[in-house]
Amino acid sequence: ESHDGDPIGVQLPDRVTLTVVETEAVVKGQTAASSYKPALLDNGVRTSVPPHIETGTRIVVNPAEGTYVERAKD
Repeated sequence: ESHDGDPIGVQLPDRVTLTVVETEAVVKGQTAASSYKPALLDNGVRTSVPPHIETGTRIVVNPAEGTYVERAKD
């Protein structure tokens, strides 16, 4: 949105697709459904991802909250 040519608001998309550039290996025996691990995305943002997500995986993120949504389908 803008007023007299000056921006007054920004509308973020509901979802963005990004690539995981760095993440930790899964700890053997760590099988709890709610266990997530840290990941660095190609835009420089850090988030948490499920254990099955590896470096190079494209994921869908909610940009308003910076949270993992799902593995990208493309």
